[in-house]
Amino acid sequence: MTIVKVASFAKKGVFHSWPMSVGVTIIVTFLVAGVLGPVFIGDESIELAAGEFKAGVSSEHYLGTDIFGRDIFTFIFHALLPTLTIGIVAGGVATGVGVVLGLVSGYTRGPIDTLIRGVSDVTMAIPSLAVLIVIAAYIRATSIEMMALVVALFAWPWATRVIRAQTLTLREKPFVTIAKLSGEGDMEIVFKQIFPNLLPYVMSAFAGTVNAGILAAVGLQILGLGPVDIPSLGLMLDESYRAGAIIRGLWWWWLPPTLLLALLFIGVFLLTVGLDEIANPRLKTQTRD
Repeated sequence: MTIVKVASFAKKGVFHSWPMSVGVTIIVTFLVAGVLGPVFIGDESIELAAGEFKAGVSSEHYLGTDIFGRDIFTFIFHALLPTLTIGIVAGGVATGVGVVLGLVSGYTRGPIDTLIRGVSDVTMAIPSLAVLIVIAAYIRATSIEMMALVVALFAWPWATRVIRAQTLTLREKPFVTIAKLSGEGDMEIVFKQIFPNLLPYVMSAFAGTVNAGILAAVGLQILGLGPVDIPSLGLMLDESYRAGAIIRGLWWWWLPPTLLLALLFIGVFLLTVGLDEIANPRLKTQTRD
């Protein structure tokens, strides 16, 4: 039933909306550049003292070098994939937890629903960045994966609320009643009947959480609470801030990662807009009009 529903969206051209196309293009470009770039460019020029210190933009260094003598153009290619990994892992973990809790909460109702809804509401009310700073300072994450898990701690409530709201609606649909009469158990109904109908919402929640995860991770890294031996765009901003790159006029150090992060956020946002058009028929109608 759900497969037919999603396929009908595809036939009507919703998957080819311009926000979806632009968003996917940006994200795929980042992934390809992050995977293939380091292979072709190598990593010799990002070693400490590999080149001239604080060199400006030139034919030898397309984006100059930092105060450690590392080529910034090469460093960026090595930083793309770890930055995306933080967002994808944090978004995947947070969305996975949110989907399970949202489905269980919306379908079972009662005390379980009250407990899950209460915990998610309280978590959303907590100033997450302040708590993340304390946790990150205590744990001292030394890997990208650990950094992503720290960020995911406060990223799951939004996905939980979205999935719960949709589950409350779907549990009253006729196909759920038919599944009950057919002898299917509650968990079978939740994950075989309801969950497939929520895939557009799940994808939208995942895309939004990826953005939030990258933003939180960059904030922590700028504060010096992330891995220092793994290249990332957040690490570049942290090092440029500590070295006073803005004051000293070293724009080639902080501006490229800032623009790339902005472009990445725009790409994920446009992807979210495209997914919202799939999940929300009203948005689809307005787009066509």
